[in-house]
Amino acid sequence: MAELATGTPEQTGIEAAAGASLMDWGAVIAGALLAAALSFVLLTFGTAIGLSATSPWPNAGLSAKIIASLAVFWTLAQQIGSFLAGGYVAGRLRARRQGISSEESDFRDGLHGALVWALGIAFGAALALAAAGALARTGLEAAAGAASGVASSANPTELALDGLLRATPGASPTQPEVTSDARAEIARILASSVATGGLDNQDRTYLAQRVAQLTGLSPQDAQTRIQQAIDATRRAADKARRAAVLGGLVTAAALLISLAAAWWAAVKGGQHRDNAVPPSFGFPWTRRRFAPGN
Repeated sequence: MAELATGTPEQTGIEAAAGASLMDWGAVIAGALLAAALSFVLLTFGTAIGLSATSPWPNAGLSAKIIASLAVFWTLAQQIGSFLAGGYVAGRLRARRQGISSEESDFRDGLHGALVWALGIAFGAALALAAAGALARTGLEAAAGAASGVASSANPTELALDGLLRATPGASPTQPEVTSDARAEIARILASSVATGGLDNQDRTYLAQRVAQLTGLSPQDAQTRIQQAIDATRRAADKARRAAVLGGLVTAAALLISLAAAWWAAVKGGQHRDNAVPPSFGFPWTRRRFAPGN
């Protein structure tokens, strides 16, 4: 026969009411919704500020490094701030069960804050998927695809290909117009050189002949252009790789810190709930200044 647990509910942390639920999903959902809404608003605000700080004119607006640094800071700040608010709401609204220790209550409040964090991320992912689905259903993805196609023509890899196939002034190339098939073929060879670390002699010789034929360059000058295009493509790929790594690290750091923030805020909200701390939406000096009788 199994032994019965001994000790008071204060010692064991067992609910006084049998069958009482340990989770308060209403508080969790409320906190997660608030966190998701705040995150969306702050991201929109940050995007508007970032666009206003840039300018297509030279020597106007902030530099790219400053804008990138501000974007990293705002990503961290909006994520942490949103889950601080959501976690506090969940801890403040959660109904404390009778007969448990304060340490156990704090731990459960923290768990509710962690669930706010998890549910808020799920809300964000669902909203992103819903937005993508709505875009596809309304057919706006065609316009977006066309716009992205225009924008992609100005990326560094395409610019390197343009420089490689640019005709020499005063020359008379055998084939004056570069067809799309020829351009695609040369682009694939360049991409292969970046992926494999270089071109073998056969591909390099063939590519030099094609470039010389299309541009009117000498084979030696074609070889020089090919190496310049390969170097430019490698620099573009390395820059994109470093940007992706930085973005992933910043996102992961923001999510981990926001988890700790949601946990701490939920515990703090639970303590305010238990101690009947009145809500305050101002600074102490403003409350004293505008208090009745002052």
